[in-house]
Amino acid sequence: MPPDEDEPTASERRDVDRLPIELRVEYRRLNSFFADYTKNISKGGTFIRTAKPLPPGTEFVFVLIIPKLPEPLRLNGEVVWTTEPSRATDDQPPGMGIRFKYVDDAERQATEDIVERLVKEELGGHISERLLRVAKPVDSK
Repeated sequence: MPPDEDEPTASERRDVDRLPIELRVEYRRLNSFFADYTKNISKGGTFIRTAKPLPPGTEFVFVLIIPKLPEPLRLNGEVVWTTEPSRATDDQPPGMGIRFKYVDDAERQATEDIVERLVKEELGGHISERLLRVAKPVDSK
């Protein structure tokens, strides 16, 4: 079976494990406002469960509502891959894989700190250390 153009390629797949967590996410699409939920999150991105995914390559601003934060987390992201509702399964629901886009290193670090705190609160120290490890580059030799 030929690969589906919307499925993630090896270069689009995440470099770090994602924490399975449901957070409310809000964003605009044209003149419409959407409120969906994440399925998981990592330091580099998230999966937004939605019946109306944006096309791959779309850059947009979205807001994550994190219960223990006084203000929602406003992030820039890019749609890397999608699963259309017609191809969704129980294991792969409809939605879009998002890569976070940062304006600078300070924004990147602040977001990574929040994700790390979420993982530790949800899973505890030992498991969170394993999930938060940064993938080491593969030696090309």
